[in-house]
Amino acid sequence: MRETTISFMKPISIAFCLVASMLAFSGCTLSSLPFLSPKETDLVLFDGSGMEGWEKTDFAGKGEIRIDENGSLVLEMGAELSGVRWKGKTELPKIDYEVTLQAKRTMGSDFFCGLTFPFKDSHATLILGGWGGSLIGISSLDDFDASENDTGDAYVFEDNKWYDVRLRVTEAKLQVWLDDKMVIDCDLEGRKVSMRFGEIEMSVPFGICTYATTGVIRDVRIKPLSGSEG
Repeated sequence: MRETTISFMKPISIAFCLVASMLAFSGCTLSSLPFLSPKETDLVLFDGSGMEGWEKTDFAGKGEIRIDENGSLVLEMGAELSGVRWKGKTELPKIDYEVTLQAKRTMGSDFFCGLTFPFKDSHATLILGGWGGSLIGISSLDDFDASENDTGDAYVFEDNKWYDVRLRVTEAKLQVWLDDKMVIDCDLEGRKVSMRFGEIEMSVPFGICTYATTGVIRDVRIKPLSGSEG
């Protein structure tokens, strides 16, 4: 039995060493491989397998909510808002965390991702593609929505293109990246963070919605930040 185990392990050891040597030559490390470094601290909120933990937000005039054949969450165009919110048993962090997801717009000309998130005892919403299709920003800061405060900016979104979205929420800042490009870097000292008044408030504590637009969402995760990351 001992000899069988040793002979079985030799090819694995050799293969492992070969892979390690190739990575070293290319400047990579074993830890950089995704299958060897699982995101153990990530809370996976939507992976395409079902709607567990989510409920359809009861917006007036909402469109259909469904999971398509690719396991993506489709928020169909409604008269105004359409979306879902988190009602799962898992308690989500309120500060010092990151949200990551992928989103795209397939129809319409307004925001295809309105991501409502906690900030301590309050909430706010990251808007992607609002006010005619190109506005990004956070609603609300000091009671001004994304079109009126200093996070608002223009961004050209292409229909049917996936965008990698990352939102970082800390005591000091709200930061947003699109496809690894930082697009919002907002200092919060002396600022009031709150929700925009209206139906969007139904998205708390954590929700995703669209406005008169079809948006598609996949791979929604939250990662609590360590002290060194916050």
